[in-house]
Amino acid sequence: MTGVVSAEQLQATLRAIETEISKVIVGQREIIRGVLISMLAGGHVLLEGVPGLGKTMLVRVLADALDLQYSRIQFTPDLMPADIVGTNVISFDETGNRSFRFEAGPIFANVVLADEINRATPKTQSALLEAMQERTVTVSKTMHPLPEPFFVIATQNPVEMEGTYPLPEAQLDRFFFKLLVGYPSDAELVEIIDRTTSSARPDVQKVCDGPTLLRIASMVREVPIASHVRDYAIRLVTASHPTSPDAPRVVQQFVQLGPSPRGAQALVLAGKIRALLEGRYNVSFEDIRAAAHPALRHRIILNFQADMEGINTDRVIDEVLKKFPGD
Repeated sequence: MTGVVSAEQLQATLRAIETEISKVIVGQREIIRGVLISMLAGGHVLLEGVPGLGKTMLVRVLADALDLQYSRIQFTPDLMPADIVGTNVISFDETGNRSFRFEAGPIFANVVLADEINRATPKTQSALLEAMQERTVTVSKTMHPLPEPFFVIATQNPVEMEGTYPLPEAQLDRFFFKLLVGYPSDAELVEIIDRTTSSARPDVQKVCDGPTLLRIASMVREVPIASHVRDYAIRLVTASHPTSPDAPRVVQQFVQLGPSPRGAQALVLAGKIRALLEGRYNVSFEDIRAAAHPALRHRIILNFQADMEGINTDRVIDEVLKKFPGD
């Protein structure tokens, strides 16, 4: 696919990608759609769920369908920052002279799977910060650009599980979406068993490449959004701050910090992409509402009282949406 990408081509391409992923991944339609929205927005994704739900397989199949360079980093407690970004090594030329040569780490890929990211120490987790935000890494005062497109798709186990380290707030904010991967239904589990215990192996076709993906990502930003819909996205974000006069009681009582401006940016951009995928050229209130949970759940920091009473961020977002349902 070359040249300008039309809305019809975008929809066809996304449907083709979803079809290829569905050859391997059973169900999880909302998760697949959320990952694709994040990639079109040029953002990163955090997938949370217990082991064995297919999070790693989803990322691998996605990279295959997009014909992108794929790299996996298995996060462990002994993983060091240099294991991610790379390091300078000593090399010798033909005359025996020594020099330093940069040996790139696994972060230098188009699609980077940060597997079980919350099993590494905070120091190692922070090594991703510059890469995720600036698309560069700096080693020994030298800046190295990362390839384009560049996406980090991180998986994490629920923080209650043994051997996990909570991600710092600054790093959580770098993720465009946080998606919760749930258990399959009985029917989906039957299909999973049938697929994985037979000799058949699905053949995933490449349906899109990096340059096309970049053109699509540029196009979605041109989708217009009415001022009252944009203001609705802003209202949802400000109402999630405990100091806001519009904040529901649950926000005032249980929220310590509300979403940053990145939360509003994610709502608007995700709304534009969802509108296009639904065949529309304008953003609706429903587009913003549909993006509220994945865009804001990791950007709301709850206080100790919320933890004691079992209040999670999705409950807070539910109350905000209930107070501001949109027109």
